[in-house]
Amino acid sequence: MKKTVIGALLAAAMGLHGLSAHAETHRWSAAQAHTWYAKQKWIVGANYVPSNAINELAMWQASTFDPKRIDQELGWAQSMGMDTMRVFLHDLLWEQDPKGFKKRINTFLSIAAKHHIKPIFVLFDSCWDPDPKLGPQHPPIPGVHNSGWVQAPGTKALEDKSQYSRLEAYVKDIVGSFAHDKRVLAWDVWNEPDNPGGGNYDAKEPKNKTALVANLLPQVFAWARSQDPDQPLTSAVWHDDPWSDMGHLNAVEKTQLTQSDIISFHSYDWPEVFLKRVRSLEGYGRPIICTEYMARSAGSTIDNTLPLAKKLNIGMVNWGFVDGKEQTRYPWNSWQRPYTTLQPTIWFHDLLHTDGTPYRQREVQIIKTLSDAPRGVVPPSALMLPTKAADMDK
Repeated sequence: MKKTVIGALLAAAMGLHGLSAHAETHRWSAAQAHTWYAKQKWIVGANYVPSNAINELAMWQASTFDPKRIDQELGWAQSMGMDTMRVFLHDLLWEQDPKGFKKRINTFLSIAAKHHIKPIFVLFDSCWDPDPKLGPQHPPIPGVHNSGWVQAPGTKALEDKSQYSRLEAYVKDIVGSFAHDKRVLAWDVWNEPDNPGGGNYDAKEPKNKTALVANLLPQVFAWARSQDPDQPLTSAVWHDDPWSDMGHLNAVEKTQLTQSDIISFHSYDWPEVFLKRVRSLEGYGRPIICTEYMARSAGSTIDNTLPLAKKLNIGMVNWGFVDGKEQTRYPWNSWQRPYTTLQPTIWFHDLLHTDGTPYRQREVQIIKTLSDAPRGVVPPSALMLPTKAADMDK
Protein backbone atom coordinates (compact mmCIF):
# COMPACT_ATOMS: atom_id res chain seq x y z
CA MET A 1 0.00 0.00 0.00
CA LYS A 2 2.81 2.36 0.96
CA LYS A 3 4.66 1.68 -2.29
CA THR A 4 1.50 2.43 -4.25
CA VAL A 5 1.04 5.79 -2.54
CA ILE A 6 4.70 6.72 -3.08
CA GLY A 7 4.46 5.65 -6.70
CA ALA A 8 1.34 7.75 -7.19
CA LEU A 9 3.04 10.78 -5.64
CA LEU A 10 6.10 10.33 -7.87
CA ALA A 11 3.92 9.98 -10.94
CA ALA A 12 2.00 13.12 -10.01
CA ALA A 13 5.23 15.03 -9.48
CA MET A 14 6.56 13.90 -12.84
CA GLY A 15 3.30 14.88 -14.47
CA LEU A 16 3.44 18.34 -12.93
CA HIS A 17 7.04 18.69 -14.06
CA GLY A 18 5.99 17.76 -17.59
CA LEU A 19 3.17 20.31 -17.55
CA SER A 20 5.53 22.97 -16.27
CA ALA A 21 8.03 22.21 -19.03
CA HIS A 22 5.31 22.58 -21.65
CA ALA A 23 4.07 25.80 -20.09
CA GLU A 24 7.59 27.24 -20.27
CA THR A 25 8.14 26.38 -23.95
CA HIS A 26 9.51 29.52 -25.58
CA ARG A 27 9.93 31.00 -29.02
CA TRP A 28 12.91 29.56 -30.86
CA SER A 29 16.12 31.53 -30.59
CA ALA A 30 17.47 33.09 -33.78
CA ALA A 31 20.25 30.48 -33.71
CA GLN A 32 17.72 27.64 -33.55
CA ALA A 33 15.80 29.15 -36.45
CA HIS A 34 18.92 29.46 -38.61
CA THR A 35 20.00 25.91 -37.75
CA TRP A 36 16.59 24.64 -38.88
CA TYR A 37 16.69 26.72 -42.07
CA ALA A 38 20.17 25.52 -43.00
CA LYS A 39 18.93 21.93 -42.94
CA GLN A 40 16.20 22.60 -45.51
CA LYS A 41 16.49 22.73 -49.25
CA TRP A 42 15.84 26.18 -50.67
CA ILE A 43 12.11 26.47 -49.99
CA VAL A 44 10.04 26.91 -53.13
CA GLY A 45 6.44 25.98 -53.79
CA ALA A 46 2.87 27.22 -54.11
CA ASN A 47 -0.25 27.78 -52.08
CA TYR A 48 -2.25 24.67 -52.76
CA VAL A 49 -5.85 23.58 -53.01
CA PRO A 50 -6.78 20.85 -55.52
CA SER A 51 -8.19 22.20 -58.76
CA ASN A 52 -11.51 20.46 -58.09
CA ALA A 53 -11.97 22.15 -54.69
CA ILE A 54 -13.33 25.67 -54.28
CA ASN A 55 -11.92 26.08 -50.77
CA GLU A 56 -10.23 24.36 -47.84
CA LEU A 57 -13.49 22.76 -46.66
CA ALA A 58 -14.04 21.11 -50.05
CA MET A 59 -10.43 19.96 -50.07
CA TRP A 60 -10.64 18.15 -46.71
CA GLN A 61 -14.24 16.99 -46.14
CA ALA A 62 -14.61 13.23 -46.39
CA SER A 63 -17.11 13.40 -49.26
CA THR A 64 -14.86 15.52 -51.49
CA PHE A 65 -11.32 14.65 -50.33
CA ASP A 66 -9.59 13.43 -53.49
CA PRO A 67 -6.23 11.65 -52.91
CA LYS A 68 -5.97 10.66 -56.57
CA ARG A 69 -6.19 14.25 -57.77
CA ILE A 70 -3.81 15.43 -55.04
CA ASP A 71 -1.29 12.75 -56.02
CA GLN A 72 -1.42 13.82 -59.66
CA GLU A 73 -1.06 17.51 -58.92
CA LEU A 74 1.74 17.11 -56.38
CA GLY A 75 3.50 14.99 -58.98
CA TRP A 76 3.40 18.01 -61.29
CA ALA A 77 4.85 20.15 -58.49
CA GLN A 78 7.67 17.67 -57.94
CA SER A 79 8.52 17.62 -61.64
CA MET A 80 9.09 21.38 -61.65
CA GLY A 81 11.34 21.27 -58.59
CA MET A 82 8.94 22.38 -55.87
CA ASP A 83 9.57 21.09 -52.35
CA THR A 84 6.72 22.66 -50.35
CA MET A 85 3.02 23.47 -50.55
CA ARG A 86 1.24 25.90 -48.25
CA VAL A 87 -2.04 24.21 -47.30
CA PHE A 88 -4.99 25.62 -45.33
CA LEU A 89 -6.77 23.66 -42.60
CA HIS A 90 -10.02 24.63 -40.78
CA ASP A 91 -11.32 24.43 -37.24
CA LEU A 92 -14.79 23.29 -38.38
CA LEU A 93 -13.29 20.22 -40.03
CA TRP A 94 -11.72 19.26 -36.71
CA GLU A 95 -14.92 19.98 -34.76
CA GLN A 96 -16.94 17.78 -37.10
CA ASP A 97 -14.63 14.76 -37.10
CA PRO A 98 -11.23 15.06 -35.35
CA LYS A 99 -10.11 11.50 -36.06
CA GLY A 100 -11.26 11.52 -39.67
CA PHE A 101 -9.71 14.92 -40.32
CA LYS A 102 -6.35 13.84 -38.89
CA LYS A 103 -6.51 10.63 -40.89
CA ARG A 104 -6.97 12.63 -44.09
CA ILE A 105 -4.10 14.95 -43.10
CA ASN A 106 -1.95 11.86 -42.65
CA THR A 107 -3.00 10.61 -46.09
CA PHE A 108 -2.10 13.98 -47.59
CA LEU A 109 1.29 13.93 -45.86
CA SER A 110 2.00 10.45 -47.23
CA ILE A 111 1.20 11.61 -50.76
CA ALA A 112 3.31 14.76 -50.31
CA ALA A 113 6.25 12.78 -48.93
CA LYS A 114 6.08 10.47 -51.95
CA HIS A 115 6.75 13.57 -54.04
CA HIS A 116 9.42 14.97 -51.67
CA ILE A 117 7.14 17.86 -50.68
CA LYS A 118 6.90 19.10 -47.07
CA PRO A 119 3.81 21.28 -46.54
CA ILE A 120 3.37 24.41 -44.48
CA PHE A 121 0.02 24.02 -42.70
CA VAL A 122 -2.13 27.12 -42.05
CA LEU A 123 -4.36 26.88 -38.97
CA PHE A 124 -6.49 30.05 -39.28
CA ASP A 125 -7.25 32.58 -42.02
CA SER A 126 -8.97 36.01 -42.09
CA CYS A 127 -9.63 36.25 -45.84
CA TRP A 128 -12.92 36.20 -47.79
CA ASP A 129 -16.21 34.73 -46.51
CA PRO A 130 -16.50 35.13 -42.71
CA ASP A 131 -19.43 32.72 -42.44
CA PRO A 132 -18.04 29.23 -43.20
CA LYS A 133 -20.42 26.27 -43.30
CA LEU A 134 -19.68 22.57 -43.52
CA GLY A 135 -21.31 20.40 -46.15
CA PRO A 136 -21.54 20.91 -49.92
CA GLN A 137 -19.90 24.16 -50.98
CA HIS A 138 -21.54 26.44 -53.51
CA PRO A 139 -20.27 26.37 -57.12
CA PRO A 140 -17.84 29.08 -58.24
CA ILE A 141 -19.36 32.46 -59.07
CA PRO A 142 -18.65 32.90 -62.79
CA GLY A 143 -15.67 35.13 -63.50
CA VAL A 144 -14.85 35.92 -59.84
CA HIS A 145 -11.54 35.44 -58.01
CA ASN A 146 -11.65 33.03 -55.03
CA SER A 147 -15.43 33.21 -54.87
CA GLY A 148 -15.84 30.37 -52.37
CA TRP A 149 -12.94 30.77 -49.94
CA VAL A 150 -13.92 30.88 -46.27
CA GLN A 151 -12.34 32.30 -43.12
CA ALA A 152 -11.27 30.30 -40.09
CA PRO A 153 -12.51 30.89 -37.50
CA GLY A 154 -15.68 32.44 -38.82
CA THR A 155 -17.11 35.65 -37.36
CA LYS A 156 -19.42 33.79 -34.99
CA ALA A 157 -16.53 31.99 -33.32
CA LEU A 158 -14.26 35.02 -33.38
CA GLU A 159 -16.84 37.14 -31.55
CA ASP A 160 -17.84 34.42 -29.06
CA LYS A 161 -15.13 33.89 -26.45
CA SER A 162 -16.97 30.83 -25.15
CA GLN A 163 -15.81 29.10 -28.37
CA TYR A 164 -12.13 29.83 -27.75
CA SER A 165 -11.75 26.62 -25.75
CA ARG A 166 -12.82 24.72 -28.89
CA LEU A 167 -10.31 26.66 -30.98
CA GLU A 168 -7.63 25.91 -28.41
CA ALA A 169 -8.44 22.20 -28.50
CA TYR A 170 -8.27 22.25 -32.32
CA VAL A 171 -4.85 23.92 -32.39
CA LYS A 172 -3.37 21.72 -29.68
CA ASP A 173 -4.69 18.50 -31.18
CA ILE A 174 -3.63 19.22 -34.77
CA VAL A 175 -0.20 20.63 -33.90
CA GLY A 176 0.33 18.05 -31.17
CA SER A 177 -0.57 15.16 -33.46
CA PHE A 178 2.04 16.18 -36.06
CA ALA A 179 4.51 18.09 -33.86
CA HIS A 180 7.31 15.61 -34.48
CA ASP A 181 6.35 14.54 -38.00
CA LYS A 182 9.29 15.06 -40.33
CA ARG A 183 6.87 15.34 -43.25
CA VAL A 184 5.65 18.77 -42.02
CA LEU A 185 7.79 21.82 -42.81
CA ALA A 186 6.21 24.55 -40.66
CA TRP A 187 3.04 25.90 -39.02
CA ASP A 188 1.55 29.16 -40.29
CA VAL A 189 -0.71 29.88 -37.34
CA TRP A 190 -2.87 32.60 -38.96
CA ASN A 191 -2.98 33.89 -42.53
CA GLU A 192 -3.26 37.69 -42.80
CA PRO A 193 -4.95 37.90 -39.39
CA ASP A 194 -5.86 41.59 -39.65
CA ASN A 195 -7.20 41.35 -43.20
CA PRO A 196 -10.65 43.01 -43.33
CA GLY A 197 -11.92 40.09 -45.42
CA GLY A 198 -12.14 41.22 -49.01
CA GLY A 199 -14.77 40.56 -51.64
CA ASN A 200 -18.28 41.82 -50.88
CA TYR A 201 -18.40 40.68 -47.26
CA ASP A 202 -18.18 44.02 -45.43
CA ALA A 203 -21.60 43.66 -43.83
CA LYS A 204 -20.66 40.30 -42.33
CA GLU A 205 -17.38 41.46 -40.80
CA PRO A 206 -17.23 42.58 -37.14
CA LYS A 207 -16.30 46.25 -36.84
CA ASN A 208 -13.79 45.40 -34.11
CA LYS A 209 -12.21 42.51 -36.03
CA THR A 210 -8.64 43.74 -35.67
CA ALA A 211 -9.03 44.11 -31.89
CA LEU A 212 -10.53 40.63 -31.62
CA VAL A 213 -7.70 39.12 -33.64
CA ALA A 214 -5.08 41.09 -31.71
CA ASN A 215 -6.40 39.47 -28.54
CA LEU A 216 -6.64 35.95 -29.96
CA LEU A 217 -3.45 35.70 -32.04
CA PRO A 218 -1.01 35.58 -29.09
CA GLN A 219 -3.12 32.80 -27.59
CA VAL A 220 -2.94 30.82 -30.84
CA PHE A 221 0.85 31.10 -30.85
CA ALA A 222 0.90 29.93 -27.22
CA TRP A 223 -1.45 26.99 -27.90
CA ALA A 224 0.67 25.81 -30.83
CA ARG A 225 3.93 26.35 -28.97
CA SER A 226 2.67 24.39 -25.93
CA GLN A 227 2.92 21.25 -28.09
CA ASP A 228 6.66 21.83 -28.49
CA PRO A 229 6.69 21.16 -32.25
CA ASP A 230 9.91 20.35 -34.10
CA GLN A 231 8.67 22.66 -36.85
CA PRO A 232 8.78 26.47 -36.62
CA LEU A 233 5.74 28.71 -36.10
CA THR A 234 5.09 31.80 -38.20
CA SER A 235 2.45 34.29 -39.33
CA ALA A 236 3.10 36.59 -42.28
CA VAL A 237 3.01 40.38 -42.21
CA TRP A 238 1.43 41.62 -45.40
CA HIS A 239 0.63 45.36 -45.44
CA ASP A 240 1.78 48.84 -44.39
CA ASP A 241 5.50 48.19 -44.60
CA PRO A 242 8.26 48.98 -43.72
CA TRP A 243 8.19 46.55 -40.84
CA SER A 244 11.54 47.43 -39.31
CA ASP A 245 10.07 50.03 -36.93
CA MET A 246 8.00 48.47 -34.13
CA GLY A 247 6.47 51.85 -33.40
CA HIS A 248 4.94 51.82 -36.89
CA LEU A 249 3.20 48.45 -36.41
CA ASN A 250 -0.25 47.56 -35.09
CA ALA A 251 -0.77 45.06 -32.28
CA VAL A 252 -1.32 42.16 -34.69
CA GLU A 253 1.92 42.83 -36.59
CA LYS A 254 3.89 43.18 -33.36
CA THR A 255 2.70 39.74 -32.30
CA GLN A 256 3.54 38.28 -35.70
CA LEU A 257 7.09 39.61 -35.65
CA THR A 258 7.87 38.91 -31.99
CA GLN A 259 6.29 35.44 -31.80
CA SER A 260 7.26 33.90 -35.17
CA ASP A 261 10.20 31.50 -35.06
CA ILE A 262 10.89 32.26 -38.70
CA ILE A 263 9.76 35.51 -40.33
CA SER A 264 7.26 35.35 -43.17
CA PHE A 265 5.67 38.02 -45.34
CA HIS A 266 3.56 38.56 -48.46
CA SER A 267 4.41 40.69 -51.50
CA TYR A 268 2.27 41.03 -54.62
CA ASP A 269 4.13 44.00 -56.04
CA TRP A 270 7.12 44.85 -58.22
CA PRO A 271 10.53 43.35 -57.32
CA GLU A 272 11.68 46.75 -56.02
CA VAL A 273 8.95 46.56 -53.38
CA PHE A 274 9.79 42.93 -52.66
CA LEU A 275 13.42 43.88 -51.99
CA LYS A 276 12.37 46.80 -49.80
CA ARG A 277 10.20 44.47 -47.72
CA VAL A 278 13.00 41.94 -47.34
CA ARG A 279 15.38 44.66 -46.18
CA SER A 280 12.85 45.86 -43.61
CA LEU A 281 12.70 42.34 -42.12
CA GLU A 282 16.38 41.42 -42.16
CA GLY A 283 17.03 43.30 -38.93
CA TYR A 284 15.00 40.70 -37.00
CA GLY A 285 17.88 38.30 -37.60
CA ARG A 286 15.82 35.27 -38.60
CA PRO A 287 15.25 33.19 -41.76
CA ILE A 288 12.67 34.75 -44.07
CA ILE A 289 10.03 33.10 -46.26
CA CYS A 290 7.63 34.89 -48.61
CA THR A 291 4.51 32.75 -48.28
CA GLU A 292 2.48 34.64 -50.91
CA TYR A 293 3.61 36.37 -54.09
CA MET A 294 2.96 36.41 -57.87
CA ALA A 295 0.22 38.63 -59.21
CA ARG A 296 1.29 39.08 -62.80
CA SER A 297 -0.74 42.18 -63.69
CA ALA A 298 0.27 43.86 -60.41
CA GLY A 299 3.98 43.52 -61.23
CA SER A 300 4.92 40.40 -59.24
CA THR A 301 6.05 37.56 -61.51
CA ILE A 302 8.13 34.42 -61.46
CA ASP A 303 10.58 36.01 -63.92
CA ASN A 304 11.29 39.20 -61.98
CA THR A 305 11.02 38.09 -58.34
CA LEU A 306 12.01 34.44 -57.94
CA PRO A 307 15.67 34.86 -59.07
CA LEU A 308 16.01 37.81 -56.71
CA ALA A 309 14.66 35.74 -53.82
CA LYS A 310 17.03 32.87 -54.63
CA LYS A 311 20.01 35.25 -54.52
CA LEU A 312 18.81 36.59 -51.15
CA ASN A 313 18.15 33.06 -49.79
CA ILE A 314 14.45 33.84 -49.22
CA GLY A 315 12.01 30.93 -49.35
CA MET A 316 9.21 31.48 -51.87
CA VAL A 317 5.60 30.25 -52.09
CA ASN A 318 3.47 31.69 -54.89
CA TRP A 319 -0.31 31.86 -55.15
CA GLY A 320 -1.57 29.48 -56.56
CA PHE A 321 -0.87 26.26 -58.43
CA VAL A 322 -3.45 24.63 -60.75
CA ASP A 323 -6.26 26.62 -62.33
CA GLY A 324 -9.62 25.31 -61.14
CA LYS A 325 -12.66 26.07 -59.01
CA GLU A 326 -10.75 28.63 -56.96
CA GLN A 327 -10.56 30.79 -60.12
CA THR A 328 -7.56 32.82 -59.04
CA ARG A 329 -6.54 33.34 -62.65
CA TYR A 330 -8.96 36.26 -62.30
CA PRO A 331 -7.71 39.39 -60.49
CA TRP A 332 -9.00 40.72 -57.17
CA ASN A 333 -11.12 43.39 -58.88
CA SER A 334 -13.24 40.66 -60.50
CA TRP A 335 -15.40 40.93 -57.36
CA GLN A 336 -16.48 44.32 -58.68
CA ARG A 337 -16.23 43.47 -62.40
CA PRO A 338 -16.68 39.72 -63.01
CA TYR A 339 -15.00 38.29 -66.11
CA THR A 340 -18.14 36.73 -67.49
CA THR A 341 -17.71 37.62 -71.16
CA LEU A 342 -13.99 38.39 -71.56
CA GLN A 343 -11.06 36.54 -70.03
CA PRO A 344 -8.25 38.51 -68.34
CA THR A 345 -5.47 39.52 -70.73
CA ILE A 346 -3.02 37.62 -68.53
CA TRP A 347 -3.65 35.23 -65.67
CA PHE A 348 -3.41 36.87 -62.26
CA HIS A 349 -2.28 33.77 -60.27
CA ASP A 350 -1.77 30.02 -60.99
CA LEU A 351 0.93 28.16 -62.89
CA LEU A 352 -0.79 25.23 -64.61
CA HIS A 353 -3.91 24.48 -66.58
CA THR A 354 -6.22 21.84 -65.11
CA ASP A 355 -4.60 19.16 -67.31
CA GLY A 356 -1.13 20.01 -65.95
CA THR A 357 0.19 21.95 -68.94
CA PRO A 358 1.98 25.18 -67.96
CA TYR A 359 0.34 28.56 -68.44
CA ARG A 360 3.86 29.71 -69.37
CA GLN A 361 6.58 27.15 -69.98
CA ARG A 362 9.21 29.78 -69.21
CA GLU A 363 7.94 30.07 -65.61
CA VAL A 364 8.30 26.34 -65.07
CA GLN A 365 11.83 26.50 -66.54
CA ILE A 366 12.83 29.23 -64.09
CA ILE A 367 11.41 27.41 -61.06
CA LYS A 368 13.18 24.17 -62.00
CA THR A 369 16.49 25.89 -62.78
CA LEU A 370 16.53 27.80 -59.50
CA SER A 371 15.42 24.78 -57.49
CA ASP A 372 18.25 22.67 -58.92
CA ALA A 373 20.91 25.31 -58.26
CA PRO A 374 22.89 25.51 -54.98
CA ARG A 375 21.55 27.78 -52.25
CA GLY A 376 22.01 31.46 -53.15
CA VAL A 377 23.14 30.68 -56.70
CA VAL A 378 21.19 32.10 -59.66
CA PRO A 379 22.20 30.44 -62.95
CA PRO A 380 22.27 32.81 -65.94
CA SER A 381 19.64 30.67 -67.66
CA ALA A 382 17.15 31.72 -64.97
CA LEU A 383 17.68 35.37 -65.89
CA MET A 384 18.05 35.45 -69.66
CA LEU A 385 15.48 34.43 -72.22
CA PRO A 386 16.58 31.58 -74.52
CA THR A 387 18.34 32.88 -77.61
CA LYS A 388 17.06 30.13 -79.88
CA ALA A 389 13.41 29.61 -80.63
CA ALA A 390 13.90 25.83 -80.25
CA ASP A 391 14.99 26.33 -76.64
CA MET A 392 11.66 27.88 -75.66
CA ASP A 393 9.97 24.50 -75.45
CA LYS A 394 12.66 22.78 -73.36
